[in-house]
Amino acid sequence: MTFMNQAVNKIKQHRIKTALLTTLVASAFVSSAAIAAGDAAAGKGKSAVCATCHGPTGVAIAPMYPNLAGQNAAYLESSLKAYRKNERKGGMSAVMTPMAASLSDQDIADLAAYFSTQTLGKK
Repeated sequence: MTFMNQAVNKIKQHRIKTALLTTLVASAFVSSAAIAAGDAAAGKGKSAVCATCHGPTGVAIAPMYPNLAGQNAAYLESSLKAYRKNERKGGMSAVMTPMAASLSDQDIADLAAYFSTQTLGKK
């Protein structure tokens, strides 16, 4: 095999690896987006317990509670999952960990979808 043939083969192998990696990464993003897709209407129906502290539209009833309205859905999901796994400590984790413990991934996605679509202007 000549030097030129070796170089061409290496370029072809590199292109194949790059194409496979690109496909893998793209499919991971599509899969995670599909799994994490929440239903805001369903989230509203599941938000009654949250409203006790965070208000019915995610605008907190007292300064000690964070506003959920308008927060990024991915942030809300990761936060609730961390509470559910008892990975968040301090602050209100003693309250939030038991609240999140019974939530399914779909419940969390739905709640995140609902609160992320709310605005701080509504109470």
